[in-house]
Amino acid sequence: MSKSISAAMMPVSVGKVDDPSQKPARKAKQKGSSYQLRSQRKPDEPLPRDVPAPEQLELFLRRLQQCCKVYNFKDPKLDLKMKESKRSALIKLVECVTIGKGYLTEQAYPEVVRMVSCNIFRTLPPRDSSEFDPEEDEQAPEASWPHLQRVYQFFIEFLQSEDFQPSIARKYIDQTFVLQLLGLFDSEDQRERHCLQIVLHRMYRKFVWLRAVIRKQVNNIFLRFIYETEHFNGIAELLELQASIIQGFTLPLKAEHTQFLVKVLIPLHTVKSLSIIHQDLVSCIILFLEKDPALTEPVVRGLLKFWPKTCSQKEVLFLSELKDILEFIEPAEFVKIQEPLFKQISRCVSSPHFQVAEQALYYWNNDYIVSLIEANSSVILTIMFPSLDRISQDHWNQAIVLLVCNVLKAFMEMNSTLFDQLTATYEDSQRDEMKGKEKTRGDTGDVGGPGKADKWRP
Repeated sequence: MSKSISAAMMPVSVGKVDDPSQKPARKAKQKGSSYQLRSQRKPDEPLPRDVPAPEQLELFLRRLQQCCKVYNFKDPKLDLKMKESKRSALIKLVECVTIGKGYLTEQAYPEVVRMVSCNIFRTLPPRDSSEFDPEEDEQAPEASWPHLQRVYQFFIEFLQSEDFQPSIARKYIDQTFVLQLLGLFDSEDQRERHCLQIVLHRMYRKFVWLRAVIRKQVNNIFLRFIYETEHFNGIAELLELQASIIQGFTLPLKAEHTQFLVKVLIPLHTVKSLSIIHQDLVSCIILFLEKDPALTEPVVRGLLKFWPKTCSQKEVLFLSELKDILEFIEPAEFVKIQEPLFKQISRCVSSPHFQVAEQALYYWNNDYIVSLIEANSSVILTIMFPSLDRISQDHWNQAIVLLVCNVLKAFMEMNSTLFDQLTATYEDSQRDEMKGKEKTRGDTGDVGGPGKADKWRP
């Protein structure tokens, strides 16, 4: 299920800006967005810490204006006093909207949006996709995080404030703002992506008129990720956000929502970095199935359609996800998908990769899944028997052989009559096959042998 979105903030690190009055410095090999703004030679006149009550709103607005100035953090020694002055002002702004009253007048809204936009909206550094592996390499921290952290914290508290008025905010927070915000989810700093997740969640709840825009643009990010780039840092965070949105869907589900499941969430299983996003992806799909169990068939058939052919690690993930789905599937829905599902499970049981075979055989450790199999044993046993019987005799891994023997015994107890029939039929086919081979070699002899049906009896 989707995890709750917390508002926790994380600690920070630093960086530099070019001063045209000095000789150009060599660029630091540190990732993180850079701000192409000129450093101020002199620090701004410090603002007073405390003023009489009638002047507090004016001081709040002046602090917002002061914090619109952005510094480059690539050189940690440059503009230290100005950076610290801005950091202190940001802390004061957070205090004002967190514990103060009367600051969020209509006059403050455009200044708040301007300050936030000046700080967070920027060009993210290009990614060297040829060298970066999202599963192995650590992503670069954002150099300007000492200020960005406070800006995000301020904006989150602003959106959550009791004084916040969406009717005023909608004049300044529009579709363009949302598009720029979503683009920042490609930030390499996980702390920033977490803050963006909280901001977008707050906005989705408060700004009803932007909900359709948010859903559409998130869909576009997913589709570009699947079919074009396969590179976007914030897919897991967007999926987690999407899970909270799905929880709020009303029944019956709109066509837009079911299309998102079938045309976006299912194809997301094809991406190379599936292991990174899989947990959040499964949470979204399970939430859909809890809303409408009739979606189980298209989901299972979709997974079977995109089943990995050459990646055992992804096969294990698919098997695990299907097991999660089967744990609460309704019997009527199970009947619709049992045949194609267990044909695939039979192939997985036969896999030479023992983890794939093991994960498939673990289905028989779940009591509810076993009850579904037992209720439909005539279909499932017929599908599974050839693979199980063959593996019980010649699989290279003894742990798999033991699991297969346990499954065969369980099948025999479920439907002993059919089990005996299949055993006899399978023995006859093996005997005929052996006769054909010996005839080809010109040999004769007894090709019979003891029956195997008794082997599985308790």
